[in-house]
Amino acid sequence: MKKTLLAVAVAAALPAAAFAQVTLYGVADIAVSKITDSDANMSANGGGNNGNSRLGVKGTEDLGGGLKASFNYEMAVNPETGATDSSTYQRAAWLQLDGGFGSLRMGRSLSPSFYGVANWELTGTANYSAQYNTFGAAGGATRNNSAWAYTTPNFGGFSATLGYVMDADNGGNSKIDANAVYRSGPMVVALSYNKVDGSGSAGWALGGQYNFGMGVVAASVIDQGDQGAGIKGYTLGGGTKLGPVAVVLDIARVTTSGLESTNYLLEGKYPLSKATFVYGTVLRFDLADKTQTSFGIRHNF
Repeated sequence: MKKTLLAVAVAAALPAAAFAQVTLYGVADIAVSKITDSDANMSANGGGNNGNSRLGVKGTEDLGGGLKASFNYEMAVNPETGATDSSTYQRAAWLQLDGGFGSLRMGRSLSPSFYGVANWELTGTANYSAQYNTFGAAGGATRNNSAWAYTTPNFGGFSATLGYVMDADNGGNSKIDANAVYRSGPMVVALSYNKVDGSGSAGWALGGQYNFGMGVVAASVIDQGDQGAGIKGYTLGGGTKLGPVAVVLDIARVTTSGLESTNYLLEGKYPLSKATFVYGTVLRFDLADKTQTSFGIRHNF
């Protein structure tokens, strides 16, 4: 309904060919969360949430000859207080050209490293992900400012994205952020890579997921290099459905000497509709000897 109203409103100001391609969308996510030695509290855009609440607008224009232009502006909204980030479109602000050559994106966007991990991570990169709370995007940034990102066409299931931030846009040190993804039927394998010039060894992650129909398994090996805290390790997990409830058990093991530890996540999700689900989680932080539990609801619109 909201998307239809937006289209009608924009129709008054734009040509018919353009207004039908503009979409308003968002997420509302609120949970009750508790971590060891702390009181339970309402959580919005926190570690106990499935994801951060957001409001965005995106659109695409057909330029002809197989070429398209698209854009995305996305802001974080805290449903607990109504606040937004100090940088209004902190989540996304980019322009993209698509064609037979692939796509070229310019601006602020999720990093290719993050997209690589998202291909196989079992929770859909939830805020409470054991993998992401342990290793992040292989030590790299979740989002990059002033980034150029070229994505190849799909070659028989293979595609790759090369992201680059120029020296002057990154404090005098250029950045490379990339991924390579292979998808075939129920299997996907993805490599993430990132490195800032002059910062030492690169960060990388190699992971894969296989869907058996009745369940899914995923595993990865990760080395943050000098781009993060320098930790190394692996993840291993699986998910299945128990009736309508989707269950995930994921383990993230740090193997770096002196930091050996195992974090794990148990997640359950129950759909109330195609757009809304409730979730409950237990996330264990081994080295900190703390456990985070949460119960929440998420609505996508």
